[in-house]
Amino acid sequence: MGIKCNLIVDSCCDLPFSMVDVSGVELIEFPFVHDGEEKQDDLYRSLTPKEFYDAMRNKKKPSPTTAQVPANILEAAFRRACESGVPTVYLCFSSALSGSYDTALIVRDQVLSDYPDAELYVVDTMLASIAEGLLVLGAIDQRESGLSALEMVSWAEEARWFVNAQFMVDDLEALHRGGRVPTGIATAGAKLDVKPLLGFDLSGALSFSGVTRGRKKGIRSLAEFFRRKNDSAQIGQRIIIAHADAPGDANRLYEDLLKTEDGVLFTGSYIGPVIGSHVGPGMVAVAFWGPDRREDLGVADRIARRVKSKE
Repeated sequence: MGIKCNLIVDSCCDLPFSMVDVSGVELIEFPFVHDGEEKQDDLYRSLTPKEFYDAMRNKKKPSPTTAQVPANILEAAFRRACESGVPTVYLCFSSALSGSYDTALIVRDQVLSDYPDAELYVVDTMLASIAEGLLVLGAIDQRESGLSALEMVSWAEEARWFVNAQFMVDDLEALHRGGRVPTGIATAGAKLDVKPLLGFDLSGALSFSGVTRGRKKGIRSLAEFFRRKNDSAQIGQRIIIAHADAPGDANRLYEDLLKTEDGVLFTGSYIGPVIGSHVGPGMVAVAFWGPDRREDLGVADRIARRVKSKE
């Protein structure tokens, strides 16, 4: 059918580099500071996960920090896309977790003023880490099946609601340090010695989906989440399992799912340094295609949706 559009993706998708190292797909690398040195998140091509997370565990070393993608990096990528003559779609890290999406929109408009006939689109995935990665893999498949750029935008803006993901963190210290959770919640979690379970709400922000006592129970909860949400009728279902230097737990989750799930495609990955800076060592995550998350709302959220629809 032929390729009709190219893609730009970013390193917050937390996929193995080989999966995005595809002709017509450009990777934008988020910056981070590790052990006092500024680096680029190149999906662990220049730094191993163990090196990164061991440094996080070392309390004598400064905690890693992250930043938005610089405007000049976005501009260079967008100009290359316009100069290629191929319509291009950028699938961007959640706007609820970073200002990079807003920056990308501004830079895109500036670049298009110099290339008025070019097609360049920016999509807010409203996802992060392997949830974003699952959408990226789906987009690469759809690109190869011949979707145009505008069709890709429509596909991504609908498909993002069918990405189901949940992750367990060892504690809330790193999330609290990065301003992702309030002090009270982080303190309560530490005192109770529980393992928080998180996902994404419909705005793309982090949401709490429960707690569990102990990592083994947490792994079982992740497996139960998949079985509860998985569309068992889907052949060739892709499951992504990722971890922040917790290979034993990730393998336990894999083995648990393997007991009952036939005909699925497992993809293993590491939580990258940008996401890892905010979740800390020990995170285990699972992502897969499942039911429309817009239909899985509480009563208050359903009322809010109805109110907004009448405006």
